[in-house]
Amino acid sequence: MRTIHTGGRTLRIAAISLDLDDTLWPIAPTIERAEARLHAWLEAHFPAVAQAYPVAAMRALRERIWLENPELQHDFTATRLMSLRVAMLPFGALEADVQVAFELFFEARNDVTLFPGALASLQSLAAHWPVVALTNGNADLSRIGLEHYFHARIDARSFGAAKPDRGIFHAACNAAATAPEHTLHIGDHAHQDVYGALNAGMYAAWITAPNSEWPKMSEPQMSAWPKLNGGQLLGDAPHLRAASLSELCASLLA
Repeated sequence: MRTIHTGGRTLRIAAISLDLDDTLWPIAPTIERAEARLHAWLEAHFPAVAQAYPVAAMRALRERIWLENPELQHDFTATRLMSLRVAMLPFGALEADVQVAFELFFEARNDVTLFPGALASLQSLAAHWPVVALTNGNADLSRIGLEHYFHARIDARSFGAAKPDRGIFHAACNAAATAPEHTLHIGDHAHQDVYGALNAGMYAAWITAPNSEWPKMSEPQMSAWPKLNGGQLLGDAPHLRAASLSELCASLLA
């Protein structure tokens, strides 16, 4: 356990849970590249599907499938597969073709470019604490080549519920064999990550840029927390905040 003094508070941290998408790498350009690769494959192998579902239409279909199936909203793999079936099977594709299309997309989805300094920061964090990946997404750490830095991985699909569900945060604590009150969660999303961690009784560190859904908050804004996000109360202010994982790591290990 390491003791961190920050902002007049003392944090006793025995383990870390870490968000992946938009914390270690930007997810939007990754998904855009994956969608483009999928569309190119469809143009070559199923041109009628590609014509009926250009990239924007395929994206809209997946979003509609996601909204229409709330029981699967924690499972991006299932909703992606379902959208591919809806798009491809009426044009004569087989289930095996759907699986090939998904594998091509998924391989590209895991072709990520880390934020500057993120790898060195992850290495430093893993050298000082057990780090548990805690994600609502379906990134494959073994394909990305980062699996060995993590003590464990907890994802919404396997757990059966997504952040900010309190249970998924406690599952990360259990995986690290630490109590919530001695576990720091790091993530970019104000509601899913910050509120979720605080609601689970954990420390929370908010990565505010470059892909946070809110701009970096000023001190007066921070003092006015809690705030509403889509009608949902965020609760207490995060214990730590930084513009990047690199900045946060430097603060933790100063």
